[in-house]
Amino acid sequence: MKQTSHWVILAAIFALATPAFAEIEEARDLMEAGRFEEAREALLPAARSGNADAEELIGVMYAMGLGVERDLERAFEWYLRSSMKGHPGAQSGLGWYYELGMGIPEPDLVRAYLWYGLSSIGGDPDAVDSLNELAPRMTAEEIARAQALIDDYKPWMYPFR
Repeated sequence: MKQTSHWVILAAIFALATPAFAEIEEARDLMEAGRFEEAREALLPAARSGNADAEELIGVMYAMGLGVERDLERAFEWYLRSSMKGHPGAQSGLGWYYELGMGIPEPDLVRAYLWYGLSSIGGDPDAVDSLNELAPRMTAEEIARAQALIDDYKPWMYPFR
């Protein structure tokens, strides 16, 4: 009986996740076809429900001006939403925005290091390269501050890593 209840729970989770997954796959197909306005409309329901993949893709659309007017501030905000849910690609994007001061008033290397570090923990191999390129431009104190922030976020964002 106990094993059956596990399968019922897993089936229910899959049934709830399938519509968002289908919307995101449809949106990716639309993006590949250059139909960006339709892709954004397909992504919005999942993004509004807090789906990190959808949020990250909308961030990409604003960052690159795909189907929307290019808006670095809005791209930053969409990347932030996705990053807070542990999306490594969005975290690297957010690190880049902090590094260059895009969508924000000025660069912040401590926060750039924070987000690259979290992205690296999340499995983004490019984040390691970004950390290695950023670190020589930072003081030891800045790196220590960034590492303290990573230590704060890691157990919450990546509890099993």
